[in-house]
Amino acid sequence: MALLLSLVTFAQTGQQKKADKLFKNFSYAKAADVYHDLIEKNIDTTYTSKQLGDTYSFLRNPDSAVVYYKNAISQKNIEPIYYFKYAKALRGVENYDEAQIWLKKYNEISDSLKTELPLNDANFLENILSAKQVYFLNDVKVNSEFSDFGAYEYNGNIYFASSRDKGVLTKKTYGWNNEPFLDVYVTESITDSTVNHKNKLKGKVNSVFHDGPLTITNDGKTMYFSRNDFIKNKRGKDELGSTNLKIYKASLVDNEWTNVEELPFNSSYFSNGHPALNADNTKLYFTSDRPGGFGGSDIYYVVLGEDEAISEPVNAGNIINTQQNESFPFLNSEDILYFSSDGHLGLGLLDIFETKTDSNNNAIDVVNLGLPINSSKDDFSYFINSDNLTGYFASNRNGGVGSDDIYAFNKLPELIIAGTIVDTDTKEPIKDSKIVLVTPTGEELATAISDENGYYEIKVDRDNNYGLKLFKEGYIDLTSLISTRNLDKTVSKITENIELNPKVIETIQDAEFFPIYFDYNKSNIREDGSNELDRIVNYMMNKYPEMVIKIASYTDSRGSNKYNLKLSEDRAVSTFKYLVDHGVSPSRILGYKGYGEDNLTNNCDDSTKCSEDEHQKNRRTEFVIIRN
Repeated sequence: MALLLSLVTFAQTGQQKKADKLFKNFSYAKAADVYHDLIEKNIDTTYTSKQLGDTYSFLRNPDSAVVYYKNAISQKNIEPIYYFKYAKALRGVENYDEAQIWLKKYNEISDSLKTELPLNDANFLENILSAKQVYFLNDVKVNSEFSDFGAYEYNGNIYFASSRDKGVLTKKTYGWNNEPFLDVYVTESITDSTVNHKNKLKGKVNSVFHDGPLTITNDGKTMYFSRNDFIKNKRGKDELGSTNLKIYKASLVDNEWTNVEELPFNSSYFSNGHPALNADNTKLYFTSDRPGGFGGSDIYYVVLGEDEAISEPVNAGNIINTQQNESFPFLNSEDILYFSSDGHLGLGLLDIFETKTDSNNNAIDVVNLGLPINSSKDDFSYFINSDNLTGYFASNRNGGVGSDDIYAFNKLPELIIAGTIVDTDTKEPIKDSKIVLVTPTGEELATAISDENGYYEIKVDRDNNYGLKLFKEGYIDLTSLISTRNLDKTVSKITENIELNPKVIETIQDAEFFPIYFDYNKSNIREDGSNELDRIVNYMMNKYPEMVIKIASYTDSRGSNKYNLKLSEDRAVSTFKYLVDHGVSPSRILGYKGYGEDNLTNNCDDSTKCSEDEHQKNRRTEFVIIRN
């Protein structure tokens, strides 16, 4: 019996050593199988749970990792780092409240190990979930049961990295996930479901190890790409025997990519990968875990000079890089940097972010792209075409075909209000006018200044109401009402040309015209409205005989948009007729227009239940003094 027990113990110890060796050699898929065996045999469950949690974390499987990390942290004297790992896994399964608890606990216990990983707060999640959708996903049929990512479109072709090659000629699999090594494939359509080995990139880019993703210069002659440290049939390794990533370049010769060369800033002792060119090809951005960074992996760039000169790598800075991992940089046609990160405030594991810059192109903030681009899983390898409307990204989110899948999207075009500001008398453009974009309640959102041609433009969101307040010394201030509701998705510009009236010597000191109100579904002038209109008539006829005004009429939100627009126009006509019938010259009323249910004075839209008094505030005609 003693001999039997010793043999069992030896076998168990040998099994654990086998699992640990597989783990150490990055063969996580095989290590997971052996660790599961140990769990079932109830062998050192605390240690094995920690290892299984780590294994599934490396396999980017938070659904499984969270189970074993939970087992691990329930044990006494567990290392605090597992609170942090458990919290990250919880984010990956969208359990944000629980993740916040364990992140706080980790920071409280581990003063020397404090992390900058942001806590998912309620405001962030609420803002993400309630944000107006800008991206819309399209059909993709190019994905396989394996890993597909890094879609990059150039000159009518779509290049991407895939591990789909499992044919008889494939001799190697990647121990990390037991999938074949990545190769670069090319197709003309993202909906092509027949991509196979015949679609592999022609030339010398693909090797027996990982190849891709890539970027191509504007002239189409040079490709930069990621590959394991392998060139001229020689495989490089670090001090632990691991093969890292490097960046290479290839030249297009007779329609094949050849003349593969290694870039000078590579090293066998750390990884460089995910190359991305800026718009004019003077900089090459990439991911690296080289020493001296802020976290696990950072975004860097090198300057590409004449005669193939390449500068030393420059870290993109701590606005972009965190203590965690940043990867997969991409720059669009306007040199806006997009990248993936698990260190900025996100929905789960890797999220995709957009960099905001100042006038000198220095990064000042990053913005999460939100749904549906990001999910609780890994979202990465963002690409957008030069039109800034269509593109691709990859994700291992639930519901995909393989371990990583390519997703295609179209993006709503940015919307601007633009126009020319001129003098109402001379029609000459007015330079340096100040234009302030405001909400219906008067909150300032943005400011623009007209150029020497009187031209201005200002970015706005769709499905909103705005005011444009205009200020220019020597001219009467003006407010113009703008609506971006119910626009076609292809509209990218609203033209609003504006005429400003010069100030006269005499100014109106005591003229303030108040709105008049209407009964529900009515356009006739009520008694309280006629009192205010009589007061306006008196001002215009007796006190300020040169005064010019504008009339704007509205409805509440009840009823269809089409009906409310007609009803508001009827109210504007009723108001105009009253003033004219009481002696005001039509030439002194610059315009009378109905705006339907736009520009509500409160939150009483179709989604909000409001009292009759609250709706009443929106059934109105307002008056704007244009010139005195």
